[in-house]
Amino acid sequence: MANWVKVGQRNDLVAERGRGIEVEGRPIGLYSLDDRVYALADICPHAYALLSSGFVEGDEVECPLHFARFNIVTGRCTAGPAEDDVPSIPVDMRGDEVFLDVEAIAAVPTR
Repeated sequence: MANWVKVGQRNDLVAERGRGIEVEGRPIGLYSLDDRVYALADICPHAYALLSSGFVEGDEVECPLHFARFNIVTGRCTAGPAEDDVPSIPVDMRGDEVFLDVEAIAAVPTR
């Protein structure tokens, strides 16, 4: 059974914009798409950059540094120069409260 940590409220998020947070010392990007909330590790694997400050288009976020693209739902890298995916963090919504899986957070690289 997963352990969950509360990280915010749905109204903390703006549709089609990332929001960077830090949970247990790890950078996480939160995204609101089509009335659902998603979470990804917030550091681009190509070169240090916070994905949550990148441009969101459809279900992808573009790295603000070198323009690599990642699927917000899965974390899959969809365009280089990055080659690696970013970890996707399971989200549990309890009403308007956003919770993330603690084990998945532990797998996110630190800065």
